Amino acid sequence: MSANTIEHNRIRQNFEGVSSIWLFGYGSLIYKVDFPFLERRPATIHGWERRFWQGSHDHRGTPEAPGRVVTLIKSPNAACKGMAYRVSPSVFEHLDVREKNGYLRFATTLTFENGSHAEGLVYIATEDNEAFLGHAPDAEIARQIAGATGPSGPNSEYLLRLAESLRSLGDSCPHTFAIESHVRSAAGCDT
Repeated sequence: MSANTIEHNRIRQNFEGVSSIWLFGYGSLIYKVDFPFLERRPATIHGWERRFWQGSHDHRGTPEAPGRVVTLIKSPNAACKGMAYRVSPSVFEHLDVREKNGYLRFATTLTFENGSHAEGLVYIATEDNEAFLGHAPDAEIARQIAGATGPSGPNSEYLLRLAESLRSLGDSCPHTFAIESHVRSAAGCDT
């Protein structure tokens, strides 16, 4: 599948008659909210793990030196905490462009902190997109992140802001925090 998923996403869901829909963010959508929303609440989705396995050729890297950003990988007993936004369907015109580098919209069940549930959408970069990089040792991922910069800034900024946001949510993401530790150690800024 092409890395540019804008048109794929525009035909994936029919928003006719829908006034609002929940969107689940687990990466930069937690902290970089450049879209209007009607409501925002912490939420969790089950059966998925956050992984730095997606290449970023358009935001946090370049085609010659891609960065790494998060996607979700199926894991039956896992839970991924993030932020849910209730948005107007028109917001997807913007988000489909922002998330165009290999991400497709999928339906998911969100669980809110009070135990209630709602159906929503989540962007996931699947293994069959051209920008998917897959598994690598944490130290290798950290080196790639430390060296990548793109139009949206340094890839390390993405990683550090995500780690900070996850701590604010009370989430423990060993994968993200291990990569963060490698990047901080290499930069000489241990916490």
